[in-house]
Amino acid sequence: MKRRSFIRLMGSAAGASTLGLEKLFADFRTTDDIVARVAGLPRRVLGRTKAQVSIIGFPGLALMRTDQEAANRAVKEAFERGVNYFDNAPAYGKDGECEIKMGPAIAQLDRSKVFLACKTKARDAAGARKELERSLERHHTDHFDLYQMHHLVTLDEVRRAMAPGGAVETFRKAREEGKIRAIGFSAHSTKAAVAALKAFDFDTAMFPISFADYYLRDFGKAVLDAAAERGAAVIAIKPMSMGAWPAGVAKTRDWWYRTTETPEEIGTALRFSLSLKGVIAGIPPSYVELLERAVAAARDFRPATAGDRDQLQELAKKCESLFLREDNAPEPPNTAQVECPYPHHLHECMG
Repeated sequence: MKRRSFIRLMGSAAGASTLGLEKLFADFRTTDDIVARVAGLPRRVLGRTKAQVSIIGFPGLALMRTDQEAANRAVKEAFERGVNYFDNAPAYGKDGECEIKMGPAIAQLDRSKVFLACKTKARDAAGARKELERSLERHHTDHFDLYQMHHLVTLDEVRRAMAPGGAVETFRKAREEGKIRAIGFSAHSTKAAVAALKAFDFDTAMFPISFADYYLRDFGKAVLDAAAERGAAVIAIKPMSMGAWPAGVAKTRDWWYRTTETPEEIGTALRFSLSLKGVIAGIPPSYVELLERAVAAARDFRPATAGDRDQLQELAKKCESLFLREDNAPEPPNTAQVECPYPHHLHECMG
């Protein structure tokens, strides 16, 4: 969407009814929880981890578009602009290239001032251990501040990760060893995210939170509610998304979903996601230039207004949902109820 069209649409949105505004207000923060600003970029406390993280995180996947010199520069410049939260995964890029590039780039920085997060797609303990050790080596570090199960979609995946011999065993042991400090997950379906939150005391939940899917079909609301009940901090992925590419709409870039592009679009979209209760930070699309635009917009962050919310609700009507396939993913036959085998105490599973 062109900048002029976006602004005209935003300015022409009709006012919501009193009941509608009350419903919208219920979803959003009523107090400002920014605890610091570094280079102008706000930071918040990431739930019970107590870590202060920038409200915009560095998307490690963006490094697949760079060589090592450019990766070093992108990481250093982001850090100088106030970004201290760096997100990565072995699945990013070809043969772990984003981890391999981020290691030397992070080594330029004071590690004690960096919040480094990584993930594993392994659902078994042995596989998770192998990926954890390799990721630590690639990142030139002895610990991750946050380690996450990556891309949960089905209930069967959650069940396997929680079962004896599942990935959660490695997570628990690695935390005892000091190799990870907090435990989280990322999910692309509501059922997997809610099941994971009910089964284990995760410190964080990473989930797609964008105005488009939120207003199109309430996507994200159930996860925010479940995270609040369990005391997990939420990290928004796809916060700048405008949903799937509609048929007939020319692509502005070769990417699998449509994203906001201009400062006006980005600022409004980020205000929405980062104003929702429980959302601490957001990860922009995996382009260094979009990270830079997100950081610039986030420096001027303020809580979303009623006008922002009403306008985005109107804009969402022109978007298409992005995660219908994941939410409707079939389960293997005879998938067992998700249960956790460990006795419950703080930061462990629920019995």
